[in-house]
Amino acid sequence: MDVKTDVVIVGTGVGGLFAALSLPEDTRIVMITKSDDRSSDSFLAQGGICVLRDEEDYEGYFEDTMRAGHYENRKESVDIMLRGSRDVIEDLVRYGVEFEKEDGEFLYTREGAHSRPRILFHEDITGKEITSKLLARVRERDGITVYEYVTMTDIIEKDGICCGILARTAKDEEIRILANHTVLATGGIGGRYKHSTNFPHLTGDALEIAQRHHIRMENLDYVQFHPTTLYSKKPGRRFLISESVRGEGAVLYNKKRERFVDELLPRDVVADAIRRQMEEDGTDYVLLSMEHIDRETILKHFPHIYEHCLEEGYDVTKECIPVVPAQHYFMGGIWVDSDSRSSMKGLYAVGETSCNGVHGANRLASNSLLETLVFAKRAAQKIKETGKQ
Repeated sequence: MDVKTDVVIVGTGVGGLFAALSLPEDTRIVMITKSDDRSSDSFLAQGGICVLRDEEDYEGYFEDTMRAGHYENRKESVDIMLRGSRDVIEDLVRYGVEFEKEDGEFLYTREGAHSRPRILFHEDITGKEITSKLLARVRERDGITVYEYVTMTDIIEKDGICCGILARTAKDEEIRILANHTVLATGGIGGRYKHSTNFPHLTGDALEIAQRHHIRMENLDYVQFHPTTLYSKKPGRRFLISESVRGEGAVLYNKKRERFVDELLPRDVVADAIRRQMEEDGTDYVLLSMEHIDRETILKHFPHIYEHCLEEGYDVTKECIPVVPAQHYFMGGIWVDSDSRSSMKGLYAVGETSCNGVHGANRLASNSLLETLVFAKRAAQKIKETGKQ
């Protein structure tokens, strides 16, 4: 089956959805997703989304991002993300996203490696709040068609230009989607790991396809492990315990109930400290305690974490929970420029699939949603400027 469209977008996470919504309404768009349209890691993001609070925050936010990334970040990309953050938040609010407020003003929380609170949130399901609202707006657009359970198998290349994609349905039917512009927003690589916070169907398919076509890649060895996922012997995706919990005062203990690390250091530092502590203690996990967070804050700010842990037999208001690092985020990917263009004409990449250099060697907490949205919007703007050329 052949399908012709203006733009094809692979993936229905925040990157793909926001790119689609940022294109003119008369643009014909086809979106495909490997699973159902809600099974993206964007739905799983708990902590929140960073935003530049004001001009006085610029220097601190820039430095926090650079320091977390071990100064391997592209400075231009970091600047673009910070400068574009307020517009993105305004877009999200216009699309119906609700962030926590007090007396009509946004509430901000803090996470590891941030020098001040600058993270907007919706309970402990910020990703679900944002992604579900964007998906609802996409479903309302007449010019956007979404195909679920369709897997990209290749891109269509002609004279060094991307002209669309090849895909396969769950019924093993082949689809050829011809498009003037192709946007890869396929997410991360967690499905390749035994312990990951990602959905298992996210296996880096776009990266393999890009390599076959000699498309430029960058930092493929930069993989982030989240320090605190709920320890379990059950197979499958690991449940994330948001970094916001530590931002609000939770502490990490070894088996002797002694603190062994500054909980607000960058993720790679905390994850490595936990790994070394487990080796020293001869255990499969360390303990996370919320004893310094009042019960009301836990129930209001982290209701879903509270409920999930309760289902697993732990009452976080009364006892410690076992946590362990797990693969969480991929900082490398398909190299893109500041407008999310890959090295192949007609091909864009956004979100975890791409590498625009914002994160450097280690992502700062809650920068992922912001980075994805800012650069998805820039991809859409460049596509609009380029037109059918």
